[in-house]
Amino acid sequence: MKAMDRLEAESILRDLAAVFARGVPAPPEETPGDIPLPNLEAKYRTLVEQLPAVVFMAYLDRAIGEAYVSPKIEELMGFTQAEWLEDPVRWYNHIHPEDQRRWSVESAEMFLTGKPLRSAYRVLSREGRVVWFQCEVKMVRRSDGRPWFIHGVGFDITELKQIEAALERERNLFSAVLDTVGALVAVLSPSGAIVRLNRMCERVGGYTSDGVRGRFLWELFPVAEEARGFRALLAGLRPGQQREYESDWATGDGSRRRIAWSSTILPAAGSAPAYVISSGTDITERKRMERALLEISGREQRQIGQDLHDGLGQHLTGIAFMSKVLAQQLAEDGARQAPHAAKIVHLVNDAINRTRQLARGLLPVFSDSQGLMSALRQYASEVEDLFTVSCRFECTAPILVDDISTATHLYHIAQEAVNNALKHGGPEHIEIALSGEDGTGSLVITDDGTGIPELSDSSRGLGLRIMSYRATMVGGSMEIQRGDPLGTVIACRFPLEKR
Repeated sequence: MKAMDRLEAESILRDLAAVFARGVPAPPEETPGDIPLPNLEAKYRTLVEQLPAVVFMAYLDRAIGEAYVSPKIEELMGFTQAEWLEDPVRWYNHIHPEDQRRWSVESAEMFLTGKPLRSAYRVLSREGRVVWFQCEVKMVRRSDGRPWFIHGVGFDITELKQIEAALERERNLFSAVLDTVGALVAVLSPSGAIVRLNRMCERVGGYTSDGVRGRFLWELFPVAEEARGFRALLAGLRPGQQREYESDWATGDGSRRRIAWSSTILPAAGSAPAYVISSGTDITERKRMERALLEISGREQRQIGQDLHDGLGQHLTGIAFMSKVLAQQLAEDGARQAPHAAKIVHLVNDAINRTRQLARGLLPVFSDSQGLMSALRQYASEVEDLFTVSCRFECTAPILVDDISTATHLYHIAQEAVNNALKHGGPEHIEIALSGEDGTGSLVITDDGTGIPELSDSSRGLGLRIMSYRATMVGGSMEIQRGDPLGTVIACRFPLEKR
């Protein structure tokens, strides 16, 4: 843009002032000596020139030479007051090219509507350095409504803008990292509300970050108990802690994914939490493979148990029978080998018992729908005989589990829970309860021992982890609580097949 001369600039100001004068009767001709001037006395000028900002003023009906700009202009822009005022369009020429159009539009709006102008612009100093100004400009009218002069102030906000730019770069870097990592990342508020999901979350879950913003993350968990558990985990999360959790995640297409979450607090200034970062790994396929391997292992184990019981057991039973007949014949004949034969019979019978025990360990549940109830009842009786504690099995209505794999997992959960109670709690009474309602089965093991301490997910022992794992294998969940007033309650909830 070519520079305007002084007369052209004065003409523009007069034209802008004339916009507001249209339709307003012109006052009587006044001489310059009759026009009251704004208070620019020395006291006011001294105060203005102390301000850490550029203060400026320009009349709309007078020569441009009567405009004012504070000395701060020299410090910020490199121009003296005289240099800045001698060129009426220097200000416009030094506005950053990308901001000039916006300045023109916003200035025109101020002149046309009379509303104050409040905006930030980039201005180029004498040396070409970019200075950011936050401008507050107001137009003052005469008593008759005609525009009189404009005055304003410009604050140097360059450092603030540089900080904002640095923060924006950090946010962009953070966003880039979030969107390129292979893990699911959910940024949550301290209360657990979703602030943002990264692209992997959107891809796996089928959601958009905007579509679920403000919802609680656990609202996307289809299993109510897992949702409650995750909510409690976040409520108890403290700075410096990292808590792990597994849950199903309902996707946008109605399917489910198994996610292993790891949550930590991202603190703000001081100790107050700013955000909770929950990163997740999709372990659905891994869980399917583990379940397949476990099922294969279980089938092989049951096959071996069956072979031991029906094959080797029967074979040894035949040998025992023949040995007993031989021992009786030798005893009747008074042969010296009769005691040795009797000893062989005893050893063979002992081998049969050991084989049955091995088979029972490999095949604890019989292959029928009532096998779980029978196995738990027998196990409770054996515990009572071996450990001299009261151990009862309670099942008021038949709970039929046709899937032998599910029944075996549940049996081992009860077995591990009872073993933990006997080993660590010193109970006098243990109860194994099996029940079902509304398509959900419950296996609850209660004891009156000393109880378990409060355990975090990371400090749970192998036995508890195995129980939790078995619960997930049957499509259920497990809770561990301290009893009231003593003891431990371990509850496994699992789906029951409809009949």
